[in-house]
Amino acid sequence: MKNFLSLLAVLTLGFVSTFAIAADSAPNVTPTVKSQAVAEQGAVNINTADVAELTKLKGIGVKKAEAIVAWRTENGAFKSVDQLLEVKGIGEATLSLNRENIRI
Repeated sequence: MKNFLSLLAVLTLGFVSTFAIAADSAPNVTPTVKSQAVAEQGAVNINTADVAELTKLKGIGVKKAEAIVAWRTENGAFKSVDQLLEVKGIGEATLSLNRENIRI
């Protein structure tokens, strides 16, 4: 009986440790909310996007989004993605972060 209980204890520990090792080896990836929103909805069209849509881009808050909409209202549609550099507050770094998620 003692041998049976010892064997049962060893088997139980072995079984439980297998799950612990498997759970520990699972990848731990947590996407950011902002990048996930852009990926789910596709690219942002800077000629039609409103302030809320523009804020889904990396580094674009409400103020910069409002500046983009104001520039578009004053100058008409963007002809190229690089024209975003003409908007106050948008620099090369911000444009580089978002270039693949911006459409005309």
